[in-house]
Amino acid sequence: MGGKPPSGHEQSLAMNAPPILKPGNNEYFEHDADIGVVGRGATVEESFEAAARATFAVMSDLDAVRQVETVNLDFEEADIELALVRWLNLLLALSHERGLAFGRFWIERDGVHWRGGASGEPWRRDLERGTEVKGATLTMLSVAQTGGAGWEARCVIDV
Repeated sequence: MGGKPPSGHEQSLAMNAPPILKPGNNEYFEHDADIGVVGRGATVEESFEAAARATFAVMSDLDAVRQVETVNLDFEEADIELALVRWLNLLLALSHERGLAFGRFWIERDGVHWRGGASGEPWRRDLERGTEVKGATLTMLSVAQTGGAGWEARCVIDV
């Protein structure tokens, strides 16, 4: 490994770079590009709706989204925390699949059956904030009743 030693600038870049992990023949590095979202409400359903608003507010100004198209979804999930991730990922999939920006959300639960939806409009340039949400993750996932009379739903979204 000949050559000259790194200059001060090259050395500072190397020192600030995340460490490279090399398990086997693969290389990985850590990054902090995700965002944690929190939804709060008087009921678990209201906390899910608030988490959906927080997720979609990363991508657009929800107040600017016109409510011209509606989508409905339903799913079964007994685990309340997994239900949050499933709800957010179904909404994101519908948004991507149909090219819609959502600004309003609703969900209700009957045992393990969840039924909800969203309304919005086709994406237009003036709605975009420049950050795309790829999906909700299990990272820091929590759905719980708070000390007060409400609920809090939280997870990390991949951007």
